Amino acid sequence: MMKKITLALVLTAAIFVSGFAQKNPMKEGDNAFAAQEYFTAVDWYKKAYVKEKKAEKKARILFRTAESYRHINDLNEAITYYTKAIAAKYPDPMANFYIGEIKKEQKLYNEAISAFENYKKEVPSDVRAENEIKSCELAQKWVDSPTRHKLENMAMINTKEEDYSPAFADKKNTTLYFTSTREGSTGAKADGTTGDLHSDIFETKLGKDGKWSTPTPLADPINTPDNEGNVAVDRKGTFLIFSRCGEAKKKQLKCQLYMSKKQGPSWAAPELLPFYIDSFQFNQPSLSPDGNTLYFSSNMTGGKGHYDIWKSTFDKKAKNWGTPENLGASVNTMGNEGYPYIHSDAKTLYFSSDAMLGLGGLDIYKITADKSGAFTGQAENLKYPMNSPHDDFGIIYDGNKDRGYLSSDREGGKGEDDIYSFYLPPLVFNAGGTVTNADDKSPIPNCPIIIKGSDGTLAQVTTDKDGNFTIPLKPQVSYEIYTQTNKDLKTPTAKQGFFASDDKGKFSTIDIDASTNFKKDFQLSPVPEGEIRFPAVLYALGKSELLVDLSGTAKGNDTKRPLNSQDSLNSLVKTLNDNPTIIIELSAHTDSRGNAALNEKLSQARAQACVDYLISKGIPKERLIAKGYGKRKLKITDAQIAKAKTKEEKEALHAMNRRTVFKILSWDYIDPKAPKTTIPTYHPKVLNEEDADKIEDAPGGDK
Repeated sequence: MMKKITLALVLTAAIFVSGFAQKNPMKEGDNAFAAQEYFTAVDWYKKAYVKEKKAEKKARILFRTAESYRHINDLNEAITYYTKAIAAKYPDPMANFYIGEIKKEQKLYNEAISAFENYKKEVPSDVRAENEIKSCELAQKWVDSPTRHKLENMAMINTKEEDYSPAFADKKNTTLYFTSTREGSTGAKADGTTGDLHSDIFETKLGKDGKWSTPTPLADPINTPDNEGNVAVDRKGTFLIFSRCGEAKKKQLKCQLYMSKKQGPSWAAPELLPFYIDSFQFNQPSLSPDGNTLYFSSNMTGGKGHYDIWKSTFDKKAKNWGTPENLGASVNTMGNEGYPYIHSDAKTLYFSSDAMLGLGGLDIYKITADKSGAFTGQAENLKYPMNSPHDDFGIIYDGNKDRGYLSSDREGGKGEDDIYSFYLPPLVFNAGGTVTNADDKSPIPNCPIIIKGSDGTLAQVTTDKDGNFTIPLKPQVSYEIYTQTNKDLKTPTAKQGFFASDDKGKFSTIDIDASTNFKKDFQLSPVPEGEIRFPAVLYALGKSELLVDLSGTAKGNDTKRPLNSQDSLNSLVKTLNDNPTIIIELSAHTDSRGNAALNEKLSQARAQACVDYLISKGIPKERLIAKGYGKRKLKITDAQIAKAKTKEEKEALHAMNRRTVFKILSWDYIDPKAPKTTIPTYHPKVLNEEDADKIEDAPGGDK
């Protein structure tokens, strides 16, 4: 509702109407309308409509009634009377424009676009129609994809009346001043502009229990029977500046800014700021963090539109506030801008506008000053849910924290205008998954999961009884995650343990603006009982030399294979690197044919050749034991081979005995050259535990 800047929070009030005893309701309605006493004007216009006979004048009354309802935020009645005015052929095309604005506030974006299209047909030169259509399209997009902000109604201090424009009144941000038209205010009579009680400045304090105290009005001389509101207090609490709008019979008094200095426990008599002009409105003050720059809204000449945001700098020599300066076209438009607020960073300006692209009514925007201190960039809409289809204004932040308070008359509130607290919940990133046996898919509990981050993070979790794990991640970090095994990692179906997987998950939280759960599952191969095969190692005939000639194939075998034993051994290098604690026996075997002593010697030489190759690839020799068994450990006995029907089948069985395999002797190898680092673990989250989800270093571990 537009009254937020132009009326209710501008706090204009006058008493032009003395009662309904006047004989000319049309004139009295126009007088009340001119005095911005819209609540009173509605009653006069309804009386005038009954008496009026001319269609042209009746159409005008309908339009003025609609305008009055719009200003007091009775939007449904406003649409009803705008529609009647259009049907009565009232010539002002703004009826369609205002219907569009109201439909937009009601989140009826398609109907709003239709109304703006109708207005555009009547006034094609007015760029506002096209901007409003774009706003409706953006609004729908923002509502469908909200930001992460969370808002809560401050029900403990709000009433069914208007409560708005919070301001911190102490350096610890534990005292709030705000404006309210609730019962108990000094100006207890009704305001003809809105029908509400006159507004006062109220105070509430944050208790040690985290609850705000029952609000109480500031004492005289701050609050009076007139309208007071929209207050700003310097960080030291030495002075405050606020709006006051006087009333006088048959006169229209403008809102002005007053300053009051701290005087003991109370405030001294307020004084008008020196730059006031009694024919213009001055309201919604806000102070820079150092208290030397005052921002405010005014409709004084020299602006860009109806109400603009201005600033005044305190002149320390003159000990007074200087001539106001307009903030320029990046902030101010042809519409209404107000409720300025400078963040504690001293360079980010927040304000409300009804003319920039937004969700409806007043929206809150922010813009950052350039190096010269001027606001020359593009103002950014805070989007949904910080903004709504209704009026959103009067934002403040709790220092540098991503939390604060704002005012809104959005749906679901306690009263007409309510104060809301808001905060930005932290982004939550997790990596999780399940570790299972690659053979039978059974879960593997107690499996170590290691995570390494680009920021130096190194941490470990273990899987639960169902093989599941979850580990928290930080924003703006890239991660690598992998499994680790040990001698104790065994299950009923894998009694010898598991090989670690070379599979690695990679995640990045960089530039991700939504909480995300990343998923990575692992499958581990169980360690076989006894000897473990890997791709066949081929040797020169009757020798221990490793065959690496890729041009031919193995002779004397039915199965043709590439002559590259290095490839086979490289697969073992990988297994040893993936499982850095295992110590193995690498054994070579011959078939049953030939001299036993020679076979023993040949197999030992072949096993040693394999070990030498592994050492050349960086595997510590302490992890490797070469053992030649000759024909002592045949897989296929001669009796079994003798039963084969063909020579080829018998040769294939002999080939199965000629093998190079390994077995795990121990899981306890520790590289003496490796840095002694203990991987820290993540603590599970415990309710009410302050250090939940933090990495803790084990004794002696690297940070």
